[in-house]
Amino acid sequence: MVDGGDGVEEVAARLRTLGWHAKYLVHTHAHIDHIGDAGELRAQTGGALLLHPDDLPLYQTLPLQAQWLGLARAPAVVALDGDLGDEDVLRCGAASLRILHTPGHTPGSISAVVESPSTEALILSGDTLFAGSIGRWDLGGTSEADIVASIKRKLLVFSDETPVMPGHGPATTIGTERRTNPFLLGS
Repeated sequence: MVDGGDGVEEVAARLRTLGWHAKYLVHTHAHIDHIGDAGELRAQTGGALLLHPDDLPLYQTLPLQAQWLGLARAPAVVALDGDLGDEDVLRCGAASLRILHTPGHTPGSISAVVESPSTEALILSGDTLFAGSIGRWDLGGTSEADIVASIKRKLLVFSDETPVMPGHGPATTIGTERRTNPFLLGS
């Protein structure tokens, strides 16, 4: 499960419907909309809660993030089950999830590449790369140069046909972003 930190009941119900078990709960970064309910999701699914260590300080601020958003309930900050590192590979049956550290939206932002013998690679970009845009970099600890460098170094190395599923908004491809994204033109 990637970024199942919001809407726990829907996520858990969907897993039950599919007859799937969450082995890993992978979080692309520690903003509340991506990891806020991770403790509850872990309690319901038994999956291992994983995050890049550079986002641990941000994860510790979940109650403050809830306050900024005016949420009545602050999510619990629970212990992680492990760290995600650049080029780590998590295996799930015949498929694998390769972790790419793509700092810029947050210091510990990651993108994940879904790879399997029977399908083309698929990039889950979190809030690093969006269709026609990039993630905000002005929320602390990063810069526009950081996020653009991460995208160029880690994501634009994939073929133009590679699909990208962002954390928000519509899907895109590497080629579309290379040709049309105003932050990446000329890459």
